[in-house]
Amino acid sequence: MPFIHKSISIIVGSLLMATGVNVFLINHELLDGGTFGMGLILHYLTGFQVGLMVLMLSIPVLILAWFYNRSFLYNSIHGMIFSSFIVDLTYHPLRALGFILDQNPMTSAILGGLFVGAGIGLMLRFDISIGGTDLLGQIIASYAKINPGMVIFLIDVLIVFSGTFIITDSSFLLSFITVICVGTMTSLLTINSNKAHSPIITFGTL
Repeated sequence: MPFIHKSISIIVGSLLMATGVNVFLINHELLDGGTFGMGLILHYLTGFQVGLMVLMLSIPVLILAWFYNRSFLYNSIHGMIFSSFIVDLTYHPLRALGFILDQNPMTSAILGGLFVGAGIGLMLRFDISIGGTDLLGQIIASYAKINPGMVIFLIDVLIVFSGTFIITDSSFLLSFITVICVGTMTSLLTINSNKAHSPIITFGTL
């Protein structure tokens, strides 16, 4: 049963993340934090698929996790691979849906963050991480004996700041709203989880 529950959480969580990214964020060139935020930056610059970029960017962190703490790796690799695959697989139909819905940028920033946060939070309830910079934040926090939520949040802020050269000032501010919505929704879905002992937490739990 735990395997079935984890599998369902990965599938549903990945679909929620894909909806947030493809329906709401990409059409307004908004950013998220984490490796998906870096993947969005590279997507806007090169046109390469977001999920593919996430996988490529995550390789160094996965190698680090292999040598430092393999439990972090095992809890991340399935969610990371499947969520990246689903984001790319649903790119065209969900982006078309985004054009049909034609949400204004503020609404898209909020809904995009809530959908992405819901996907991440659902997976975290079953001890599944999407890896990437969240995994890096866990490793740094574990080594430095500090709250991983703060480390992850600081990394997210740096990623959004790094995207200022490709997005407008308004998109920059809206992207911060997206990051806040992601953290808030993730925290709401994990706050009462029986996995509360897990080192995987977000800035919203501080």
